[in-house]
Amino acid sequence: MPLDDNVVEAIYREHGSALRRFVLSATRDPQLAEDVVQETVLRVWQHAPEVNGSFRSYLYRTARNIMIDNYRRSQRRPHEALESSLTDPANLNYPSEVMGRVDELLNRVLMEEALLRLSKEHRDVLVALHYRRFTVNEAAVQLNIPSGTVKSRAYYAIRALRTILDEMGVER
Repeated sequence: MPLDDNVVEAIYREHGSALRRFVLSATRDPQLAEDVVQETVLRVWQHAPEVNGSFRSYLYRTARNIMIDNYRRSQRRPHEALESSLTDPANLNYPSEVMGRVDELLNRVLMEEALLRLSKEHRDVLVALHYRRFTVNEAAVQLNIPSGTVKSRAYYAIRALRTILDEMGVER
């Protein structure tokens, strides 16, 4: 089923700025970022996918694929020797550095979205243990719960997080 113009406008309005920030953090070129965002929305509009899981993560994966396609396409063409590209250290190691940042950002976005789907109790325990790097006892004091509860919630939170990531289509 093709998407109508109103749906496309809603996609751009709701996800455009976040998608642009995502692409900008990888490319640092505002014009290229805008092109990738427009191409992403265009592909979604043309293909009208049946998304099973997070629509935003689908958009990020599509944008990532477009950036990879653009890079591969540029590698098949002869390079134009521009003086600024020869002297700009930011252009060195572009493919692996940029793709590494893109992958890191995509993983961060997917993890944040998955964490938001957890219950507050499970999320608080995982954030304390894995992001703030508290010990079980420190997390227990911080969250004002027994250490056994911290361990139990961590166990069930990890299981729930795996299920959520599977539902989102994230592969291990």
